[in-house]
Amino acid sequence: MAMPDTVAHYLTYLKLTTLQSLCENVAQQAATEKWSYLQFLEVLVREEALQRQQRGRERRVAQAHFPVLKTVEEFDWRWPQSIDDMTVKHLFRFQFIKEHSNIVFLGGVGLGKSHLATALGYAACLADYSVLFTTAIEAINNLVAAQKLGRLKHELKKYSRPQVLIVDELGYLPIDKTGADLLFQIISQRYERGALIITSNRAYKDWAEIFNNDSTLTSALLDRLLHHAKTVLIKGKSYRMKDQEK
Repeated sequence: MAMPDTVAHYLTYLKLTTLQSLCENVAQQAATEKWSYLQFLEVLVREEALQRQQRGRERRVAQAHFPVLKTVEEFDWRWPQSIDDMTVKHLFRFQFIKEHSNIVFLGGVGLGKSHLATALGYAACLADYSVLFTTAIEAINNLVAAQKLGRLKHELKKYSRPQVLIVDELGYLPIDKTGADLLFQIISQRYERGALIITSNRAYKDWAEIFNNDSTLTSALLDRLLHHAKTVLIKGKSYRMKDQEK
């Protein structure tokens, strides 16, 4: 059953690409099985919606800029000496996103903080939330460059716009005063407006050392970050060293 040119034209105009590709075959099936008009329409609309959802999820994953994709199913819960797995698994219900609250993964290197943060962000993309992944240093470098070009306000929107922002590896490298001020602006702009996930290898009491020993800025930053936050502590040895230990 050939599709009339006018129908093809309108489907192209409306950008109903999936419906256009399926229309002739579905119409033939509908005629053979004597579907009602509503049954025919339901099948076409459902397939168009499902394909749009899939394309949207693929687009959100690409826009998140994950360095690698990780899932919670891949995480080895047996390795850390201490982790509240029930709390972590509860995060995948995404209530923290709806409440614009924060998650902070704290622990030594190689314990899966970045894995869990990425898995949480990836799952959020699949659940139709917008996500952006960045390291702390990458975000600072981008903002410093934008500031020199007079585009700081525009670049800050990149970090305030997503429903979930993941800032990885906070504390792994020292941050100067400019960097500390810029990172504070990110956290301040997202306060009670969007969810934030941070991974760090430093306890909160040591965060002043991260931020150029500026205790005033660190106190203000932690006040905003921890007002609505869940801290996940992970203890143990580096997972990357397990083969060498064997």
